[in-house]
Amino acid sequence: MTTDATPARQRPTPPRPQSAERERLERRLARPMGQAIEEWRLIEDGDRILVGVSGGKDSYTLLHLLRRFQKRAPVRFEIFALHLDQGQPGFNSARIGEYLEMEGFEYCLVHKDTYSLVQERISDGDTTCSLCSRYRRGILYNQAVEHGCNKVALGHHREDSIETLLLNMFYSGRIAGMPARLVTDDGRLTVIRPMLYAAEDDIREYAELMDYPIEPCRVCGDTERDQVGALLDQLSARNPTVRGNLLKAMSKVVPSHLLDHRLDGVAAGSDGDHFER
Repeated sequence: MTTDATPARQRPTPPRPQSAERERLERRLARPMGQAIEEWRLIEDGDRILVGVSGGKDSYTLLHLLRRFQKRAPVRFEIFALHLDQGQPGFNSARIGEYLEMEGFEYCLVHKDTYSLVQERISDGDTTCSLCSRYRRGILYNQAVEHGCNKVALGHHREDSIETLLLNMFYSGRIAGMPARLVTDDGRLTVIRPMLYAAEDDIREYAELMDYPIEPCRVCGDTERDQVGALLDQLSARNPTVRGNLLKAMSKVVPSHLLDHRLDGVAAGSDGDHFER
């Protein structure tokens, strides 16, 4: 597995025509993003933030909204964009680099063939997402430290969070979603998700207006996450508040109405050692 990192210095941001619709969507996305940043203290004075740019709509939108926030924020912080080329067949990382260059972001392209490693370790019929993301996270974290960043920003949104909650409940037997702020196990970095309160439909509409050079992942087909997303679509067709209520539920936990003895202080069995951790 080799690394070929291509850094670039930040250049002045080129002017971009501003339409009324784009401004409306930016404000619509900026509100939940500002709320998350304020509630969870996601951005602080002096931060240098690595933004993982996958080539998808979410990470492009996060990058642009962070730059918008940077111009208005009461604190000073730096943005460093990083794209990881994982060696997927047909994936055009050069387009992403060209776009970051054109937009004037400080950025770096890193090439590591994790695609081959995943293919060697995955069984036929299994999805590659979990193992692929594990490799990607490790590389992003190491790159963040190497480039002097203290935080890593990821483009996960509301739907990512609630789908993760349901996936964990359905397939792992635990209640867990995505935290807005998380310190890595080794304490080196803080992972932040500024768009966690933002709706995917708004991000999709904004990305279409911005005409990002989208490079989608072509490796995985139908996954459990897709199935959960389809279920939410069905429920939302009957009740449009379903997604918002699920997100809200994660901030209104009632420990006394769950079955985890660690929450109420009552020991299970002799010492509770049988709990899964």
